[in-house]
Amino acid sequence: MSKVKKAYVCTDCGAHSVKWAGQCPECEAWNTLTETRLQGPAADTGSGGDAAELGAILEDLGERHMTGLAEFDRVLGGGLVPGAVVLLGGDPGVGKSTLLQQVSARLPDDLAVCYATGEESLRQVGQRAERLGLSGSSLKLIADTSLEHVLELARKSSARVLVIDSIQTMSSADLPSAPGSVAQLRECVSRIVQFAKQSETAVFVIGHVTKEGAIAGPRVVEHMVDTVLYFENDPSSRYTMIRSVKNRFGATGEMGVFAMTEQGFREVRNPSAIFLSRESVSEPGSVVSVAWEGSRPLLVEIQALVADGASNYPKRLTQGTDQNRLALLLAVLQRHGDVVLGGEDVFVNVVGGLKIAETSIDLPVLISLVSSFRDRAAEERMISFGEIGLAGEVRPVRFGDERIQAAAKQGFTKAIVPAGNLPKKTPSGIEVIGVRRLREALGAVF
Repeated sequence: MSKVKKAYVCTDCGAHSVKWAGQCPECEAWNTLTETRLQGPAADTGSGGDAAELGAILEDLGERHMTGLAEFDRVLGGGLVPGAVVLLGGDPGVGKSTLLQQVSARLPDDLAVCYATGEESLRQVGQRAERLGLSGSSLKLIADTSLEHVLELARKSSARVLVIDSIQTMSSADLPSAPGSVAQLRECVSRIVQFAKQSETAVFVIGHVTKEGAIAGPRVVEHMVDTVLYFENDPSSRYTMIRSVKNRFGATGEMGVFAMTEQGFREVRNPSAIFLSRESVSEPGSVVSVAWEGSRPLLVEIQALVADGASNYPKRLTQGTDQNRLALLLAVLQRHGDVVLGGEDVFVNVVGGLKIAETSIDLPVLISLVSSFRDRAAEERMISFGEIGLAGEVRPVRFGDERIQAAAKQGFTKAIVPAGNLPKKTPSGIEVIGVRRLREALGAVF
């Protein structure tokens, strides 16, 4: 038997030290070094199977399990894959437990589901189920913080889906550190992944987040799991968005939209409708654009406000877009659009609390700024998209045809798009104008 090696690991940053100290040598936090076993007796890895042929595996890939929520299936990449480990993170009270309890109850009846909670009692879980109208569900509940016990009960019940709420409350008896520490998180997630792959059990893991919005714990946890989902919500909106930032079985960046009601989450089948305010589109400073989220187009309203600066330091504020990108666009507008906003306060907002990272909204942002500055509204049924270059050129973006088709389906009659995105066959009911320069685009609008 090999000798057990021990070290002292910081619970905040995960740094190792050969001896105990009051202060971590890396992050300089006090009283965070805890004794941890680095190497012990070889763990039982199970009986090793024979090598398998790829052809035989391809013939028996199996099907995905539908969760009963089409928007959630979209985020997962088309459904739940057997043996997948899905990490779900979000702010406190955003609805992580509620969503997974709804999903657990809506899974097919032939799938045994275990819900393990380390934060609530069984009575509390039952009260939530009654409020959500899930009282008749055959969901099996486990209230325990021992990971070994939870995995053993799941194995005995032949569970095909396991929900762990949350990973920060689980601990392994082989490690002396407290639950939620770096060592415990790394070890617990490693055992969960091993259990999921060996038993072909799909596992949902709820993770707490830090004040910056990232999942608490070492970054290696996100690397170990198959899928990482984050809640994105605006406290002032009743809509909640779930976005995949990592997915081995689907598109990364996919987004699902839900509405929180008294009966839990309700999926939004037409997300474009909630991001468009028909009353304000005809007002100066409002322009509709088509963003690409995951695998689908999404119509969003871009609002801009240009006001006289009250000080020598004009404000530049954005909601839902990159603020540094706004400064670049203002410089291009001044140089190649002959519109000077150097002494004006500029505010840009994406309606609905949506965050857009792609550059396809460059052109509509500039159009909305000019519209607000000149106090002239753009056409009510007009959409626009396109990337702006530093030389004032309008660059094409991906999925141009699909964006135009989505706008036509929503009843828009005019589109200002890059010349490189002109479709070979224009959809009926919409006029598509291709532009190559920023001045040309502003002339087509105003």
